[in-house]
Amino acid sequence: MVPRFGFLLLFLLIFSLFLNSESKCKKGCELALASYYIWPGLLDITNLPQIMNSPVLQTIQDIISYNKDQLLSENYVETEARVKVPFPCDCIDGEFLGYVFEYQIQKGDTYTLIANQNYANLTTVSMLESVNRYSPENIPESGKLNVTVNCSCGDIKISKEYGLFVTYPLRAEDSLDSIANMTGLHQELLQRYNPGVDFNKGSGLVYIPGKDQNGVFTPLPRSKGLNGGAVAGISAGAVAGLLLLAAFLYVVYYHRKEKEKLLSEELVVYSAQTGNDSNGPPAAASITVEKSVEFSYEELALATHNFSMANKIGEGGFGAVYYAELRGEKAAVKKMKSEDTKEFLAELKVLANVHHLNLVRLIGYCVKKHFLFLVYEYIDNGNLNEHLRDPGREPLPWSMRVRIALDSARGLEYIHEHTVPAYVHRDIKPANILIDRDFHAKVADFGLTKLIEVGRSSYLSEHLAGTFGYIPLQNDWSFKTDVYAFGVVLYELISAKEAVLSVGEAGSEAKTLVSLFEEALKQPNPEKRLLKLVDPRLEGEYTFDSIYKMVQLAKACTEEKPARRPSMRSVVVSLMTILSSIG
Repeated sequence: MVPRFGFLLLFLLIFSLFLNSESKCKKGCELALASYYIWPGLLDITNLPQIMNSPVLQTIQDIISYNKDQLLSENYVETEARVKVPFPCDCIDGEFLGYVFEYQIQKGDTYTLIANQNYANLTTVSMLESVNRYSPENIPESGKLNVTVNCSCGDIKISKEYGLFVTYPLRAEDSLDSIANMTGLHQELLQRYNPGVDFNKGSGLVYIPGKDQNGVFTPLPRSKGLNGGAVAGISAGAVAGLLLLAAFLYVVYYHRKEKEKLLSEELVVYSAQTGNDSNGPPAAASITVEKSVEFSYEELALATHNFSMANKIGEGGFGAVYYAELRGEKAAVKKMKSEDTKEFLAELKVLANVHHLNLVRLIGYCVKKHFLFLVYEYIDNGNLNEHLRDPGREPLPWSMRVRIALDSARGLEYIHEHTVPAYVHRDIKPANILIDRDFHAKVADFGLTKLIEVGRSSYLSEHLAGTFGYIPLQNDWSFKTDVYAFGVVLYELISAKEAVLSVGEAGSEAKTLVSLFEEALKQPNPEKRLLKLVDPRLEGEYTFDSIYKMVQLAKACTEEKPARRPSMRSVVVSLMTILSSIG
């Protein structure tokens, strides 16, 4: 036992050194963009499809389609400018995101020339040396080289709104401020996608959200959402001998077994709490029971027609959601990957023990090898985001919007103040507020929820989760983090606008909904500006007094300092007052 343990420690030590500078990936994405700098004197870009040839780049027209404002044709190119070049983004050997181009060697080529000029600093000399068998002094006059360019597919933990990324080599004239102005993106967002990177250093790569051929930011794919955030990474080296491979396989196997054991132990605890035997079939004859039921995989597969596309009703942050009919009742089944164990357990912890009219009800769960399943009550009227912005739906009347706000606030108040332990949701937004057929609201999607134990501070330091536009500036999450996000939702109920907007010429600038309302409130006579922000689909069917009170409540919720924000209990009282005033 001792020698075996020592051998494992040796493997772990070697493996940890190898992984020190690496960022792991599980899968890539279909498309990324490379910011290619046109050097002085390089007027002809017709050879770019040969240099950066890939399945998504065959002709010069493929490049022009992403640079319509800059490139009217291949015959007119400004030097010392950048063009965006499309290329695939693969998960290379499960280690990092990138794409390996095949470069045809020309006489006189050096690694420095290839990296700095031919590939415009999209790769490095050290990277070329690590993935090719030729030493810098012995590059042949003909033949082929592998050229690896790193990329990013986005990070669901930061935002679901951006799924297409530009690999951007920094130059001396670049800075965080200049790139933010160029892209219309917030500096905070750019820094979060590139943690620890100095944008002013004049070299290296950063990854910034990019626009598609229509000039709009592309969200993360609904059917291929990135699991846990696929962040760009650079391999620490190409030292991948058999010993390291063996160590890797051993560690992965050991980690997986430990993870399965931990999950099994957690589920045993939940079964004991809910009175259900996790080793046997559910004892209840109906799913309309208060306690969580463990379903078999076969039962869920049958109820969802083997998780068919016809039964798919949505895509959450951590998995697809399917319509099911289980034991005569309608249900929604979320299918998650085993890598999402943390989020799976977070939802199970909350919903197996917390029951409230304005929180979506958990019916049961299932664990099947590489997949995890959560079964919820089926809410058949969509979510708030759809009701506010889908032109195919009837606009929500003002009184109904206030009632939806009140329902949601009551759900949050319950997990903040009436449960032990208390919980912080951390991802409040219209997409996570479900609407039933009577137009009452239920808070859903507890995958990012964190508990706060009795007697502990309500401010706990941790990496901030949630969705960009709903996250306050401070770096601690607390009950007041949910309050801030709820304030943004109130502004959305008033305006039907999104939390982050594209403004300015051709949508070149990004602005938060919070800042738009704050600017209106600062006017000497704010009524005129505020009325311009109200959803025009309301067609004047409201009183300005109730609108103004809702705006004031939203402003209080989105105060910069957490201590100045109200509790959800106070928010509930305020919304009750507003609702009673409009009948």
